[in-house]
Amino acid sequence: MKRKLIAAIGVAGMMVGVVACGGSDKGGDGGKAGGAKELTVWLTVDAQNNWPELVKAADDAIAKKYPGIKIKHEYYGWPDKNTKLDAVLATDKAPDVVEMGNTEMIGYMAKGAFAEVDPKKFANSDQWLDALKASVTYNGKTYGVPYYAGGRVGTWRKDIAAEVGVKTAPKTWAELTSALDKIQAKKGDKFSAWYQPSPDWYGAMAFVYGAGGSIAEQNGETWKANLSSPESVKGLNEYKSILDKYMHGDKTKDESDRPVVFGQGNAATMFAAGWEGATAADPKNDKVGGLKDKLENFVMPGPSGQALPVFLGGSDLAVPVKSKNQEVAAEWIAAFTGPEGQKGLAAKGNLPNNKTDLAPLKNDPATAVPATAAESSWFVPTAPGWGQVEKGQILKTMLIEIANGKKSVEAAAKDADAAIDKVINTK
Repeated sequence: MKRKLIAAIGVAGMMVGVVACGGSDKGGDGGKAGGAKELTVWLTVDAQNNWPELVKAADDAIAKKYPGIKIKHEYYGWPDKNTKLDAVLATDKAPDVVEMGNTEMIGYMAKGAFAEVDPKKFANSDQWLDALKASVTYNGKTYGVPYYAGGRVGTWRKDIAAEVGVKTAPKTWAELTSALDKIQAKKGDKFSAWYQPSPDWYGAMAFVYGAGGSIAEQNGETWKANLSSPESVKGLNEYKSILDKYMHGDKTKDESDRPVVFGQGNAATMFAAGWEGATAADPKNDKVGGLKDKLENFVMPGPSGQALPVFLGGSDLAVPVKSKNQEVAAEWIAAFTGPEGQKGLAAKGNLPNNKTDLAPLKNDPATAVPATAAESSWFVPTAPGWGQVEKGQILKTMLIEIANGKKSVEAAAKDADAAIDKVINTK
C-alpha cells in the first residue's frame, strides 16, 4: 500500500544510494551466512529521512557478527520503487532486503518472487498484529516480516459536540449516533456530521468485517468473492446508513483530500488515518481557526458492539528469492525489526508490528487511541489476483453505486462479487 505516515511525513521521489561499512566488493555464497561479503538493502525514503539511526543500529549488529561485510543501502520514493524492483528481479542483481507496502506483497508472493522465512527467527512473531501477519502470509507460508503500521481512528470536533451537550468522546455505537443525530439536526443538511467519502473502501470494509463479512473467502488455494453474503450485506447496509444520515458532501468524491475538506469546517467527524487530523489542522488547511485544539481522537465504535476493525496500512520487509545472501538478509531484518527497532519506530509516531510492543502504547495518552484501535484489524484477501481487483476499482464502483442509489446494496454487492471472481485467482 502506498501510504502516508501517522505524522504526515512527505515522500520524496528520487532514489539515493548510500554505502554503510565502506567498500564495494561483490560477494555472496548461495545464501550461506559465512560466505556473505556484501548485503544490499532497499528501503523507502521514510527510513532515510526519519529514522536513519535505526538503520545504522541494524547495520552495526550485522557488521559486528560478520566483520568486513559491506552493507549497501538504496532509498526509493513509493512511486518509483516497484518499477525499479520489477526490472532488477528479472536479472541476477536482486537486492537482499526490500521494503514493500503491505498490500504490494501479495502479487510478489503469488509469483514466487520472495524467499520463505521462518517466523520463529523474528522477535514477537507469535504476537504480530493480525492484519500484518496476513500481509506476509501466502497459502500458509511466511514470505516477509512486518516492519511497522498505521491505522485508523475516529476524529471529531469536540467544540461542535459540546454545542449539542456532548462533552466526552463516544465509546459505544449508541453514543456516537446519538451525538451525530444532534449535531446533524443543529447544523443542517449542508453540513456533514460525519464526512465519509463513499468510495473510501478502507472505511466501508470496516463495517463489512465488523459485521462478520469479508471481501472474499479462501477455500484451499482458491478465493471466492463474499460481498453478497448476508453478513457482508449487513455491513454494507450499515455503511450506507452513515452516508444517508450524515454525509452531505459529494458522495462520488474519494478520500484523497479528506483532511483538506475537513479543515474547511463543514464536518464534525471522520474515520480516517491517524495523521489526517493533524493535516486538517495544519495552518495551510485550517479554515476554522485553532482547529488543532478543537480535535479529539477516539476508537471508532461499531454497530456490532465492538470497535470497528481497522485496516492497517504499513510496510513489510522481504528477501527476494534471487538474493545470494538470504540468511544474512533475514538476520538484518531481525535486527532492524526487533524490540529496540520497534520502540524507535513507535517514538516516531508509527505503530509497532506486534501486540507485545503495542501494549505500552495503550497506556500512554498520546498513543492510546491508535494503539487500542489497531488491536482489531482486517486485511485484504491475499489472493494472487488482488492487485487486479484494486486496479479495476471494483470496490469503489460498488460503493458509489450504493451511495447514489443507482443500485440496491444487494444488487451492487452481487455485481461486485461477479467482477471480483473473474480476476481474483489470476496470477
